[in-house]
Amino acid sequence: MVRHQLCIAAAVAALLALAWVWPEGAEPPADAVTATEPTGSASQAPSSAGEGEAEDTASPEKPASSEAAPEPEPGRDAASGDPAPPSGSAPPAPAAAPSPPAVELSANTYDGPLGTRNHTGDERVALTFDDGPSPEWTPKVLDMLREQGVKAMFCLIGAYAEAYPELVADIAREGHTLCNHSWFHEFDLGTWSEAEIGANLQRTNDAIVKAAPGAEVRYFRHPGGQWTDRAIAVAADLGMESLHWTVDPSDWDDRVTESQIRDHVIDRSSPGAIVLLHDGASNQKDMCGALRSILAEFTRRGYVYTAM
Repeated sequence: MVRHQLCIAAAVAALLALAWVWPEGAEPPADAVTATEPTGSASQAPSSAGEGEAEDTASPEKPASSEAAPEPEPGRDAASGDPAPPSGSAPPAPAAAPSPPAVELSANTYDGPLGTRNHTGDERVALTFDDGPSPEWTPKVLDMLREQGVKAMFCLIGAYAEAYPELVADIAREGHTLCNHSWFHEFDLGTWSEAEIGANLQRTNDAIVKAAPGAEVRYFRHPGGQWTDRAIAVAADLGMESLHWTVDPSDWDDRVTESQIRDHVIDRSSPGAIVLLHDGASNQKDMCGALRSILAEFTRRGYVYTAM
């Protein structure tokens, strides 16, 4: 009992001595265990990025998180935090590049079948008359053109030019242009051999020039517009340009009326148009009736004519 009391007294005395010698506010020794320090030691990171592997200069990836990203404040951009543009307004669009200048149509740029000529090349319009000359209808057409001071083009059938040479001479004398339309309107002419096509076109030219000495035949129009590269090439070898058309009212068809011919030509013609009509074939009464109205309307529009 006495020994137990002596031990207690000794412990109390030791505690009083320690309290006397420990400075107030001093930190405990580094290796002293406190209530807030973990007992396990954490592993240290490498002292520099050069140790072990090269430094990654790319932007670090954001760590994946199971928590949803916070909603941006109203009126503020979610990514940058900058104020968002007012609702309903879009950021200004960049200035549009200037449009290229319009390309003017040149006289040697055509988009008819196989590149054939299908416009006059300028603001003037051309009236062309196929399948003549006709002793009944060609003189009537010439009279109307003369009254209006209009020069046109006549695409002649060789056999008819040979049969009615005086009409060919009248056409040339009036200042109209002459065009080769084959010997006897052979639709399949372009499928013939080069030699056969050449013979047909040359025979037609010979008949035209015999009827109108000194006349030039500078154009060829294939019957029915059934163009082939071969026919175009042979015509070019003979010095003739292949001529198509812009407006075709099918005035050769007996079922087409005068008003239909007139309306078709008037509605579809514009500056530069080549109008296809017929002074030969089988429906010239309706064509001649429509021609008067066409000439009057073209005059009202101020069209200028060319015989090409």
